[in-house]
Amino acid sequence: MKKITILGSTGSIGTQTLDIINLNKDIQVIGLSTYSNIDLLQEQIHQYQPKKVCVMDPNKAIELKNRLHSKTVEVLTGIEGLIQLATLNEINMVVTAIVGMIGILPTIEAIKASKDIALANKETLVTAGNIIMPLAKEKKVSILPVDSEHCAIFQCLKNEKKDSVKRLILTASGGPFRGKSIQELSKVTLQDALNHPNWSMGKKITIDSATLMNKGLEVIEAKWLFDINMDKIDVIIHPQSIVHSMVEYIDDSIIAQMGNPDMKIPIQYALYYPKRKALKKNAPTQTFGFMDLTFEKPDYQTFRCLELAYEALKIEGTMPTVLNASNEYAVKRFLKKEIHFLDIPTTVEYAMNQHTAIQNPTVDDILETEQWTYDLLERR
Repeated sequence: MKKITILGSTGSIGTQTLDIINLNKDIQVIGLSTYSNIDLLQEQIHQYQPKKVCVMDPNKAIELKNRLHSKTVEVLTGIEGLIQLATLNEINMVVTAIVGMIGILPTIEAIKASKDIALANKETLVTAGNIIMPLAKEKKVSILPVDSEHCAIFQCLKNEKKDSVKRLILTASGGPFRGKSIQELSKVTLQDALNHPNWSMGKKITIDSATLMNKGLEVIEAKWLFDINMDKIDVIIHPQSIVHSMVEYIDDSIIAQMGNPDMKIPIQYALYYPKRKALKKNAPTQTFGFMDLTFEKPDYQTFRCLELAYEALKIEGTMPTVLNASNEYAVKRFLKKEIHFLDIPTTVEYAMNQHTAIQNPTVDDILETEQWTYDLLERR
């Protein structure tokens, strides 16, 4: 039986991972973590009986300990707690579903401990791809993408040689503001931005989808995950979210992976890889219309975040860290209604313009650059 730790078990990917486990009954949950949602974590402890859990917020960790009165579940806290969960002897796989650069160190330590990684944490490869992928190769660890787009490309590339690939084509729904002008975007609200037409996701990634930053981060991830130059990675808008991504080969053939916009599909693919398993559901499958598939070019001028991501990838080094950290900062403020939607790309561009990239960064360089970005924007 596969045994796993889920970092970020109370978030969108974490809860959907547990839904799959609950339906299949053939994976044992050994470790779970949350930032501060101890109410849901307590429910998960009761249902899945993990041996250890981690609560990042130390005060919430103490509160959970007092609630449990149990010697069967050990409650950890902080980054050391996450690392301990990610390196437990009995686990085979770590699902990294936490949000933010806090996922980097536990992922590195899990790879060193020879644990396969089901990767849903974008920041890990965006900021530390130069460290993660060589380490995974050295340790012979599988990095299995959970993002629907990267999972699609992973499947399209199966058994094909790298030199036969002409380009990777990442699809994007275009989010709730597809086709809108700058003037129209100047009037959108937080609620408008959270109203994604196809996907049910967490707030941060939903806003990133609305700005197209999500797609920009995925371009950077794809460069590291599939070891391919950025000039061979394209983005195309596909509003129906049925084609999850494509690979074009040197003979002009294009192989696409299609399916309903349901995150349980790529999550399950990663959990059971290389086996393809029937998807058990609580509800019947919704039929999708193959006859209504459309594609269009992204509007790079209106949705500047996508262009900024390509620029950060071109510069490389610590510039993707500045891109990611400044975007996190801006989205956090947008969610608090402290800034406007159009302030997100201007905040990111400002931070990138102030930074001189460090090439081949260490983990310390990356974490110091993250803090430098936050300090810069606080002083602005």
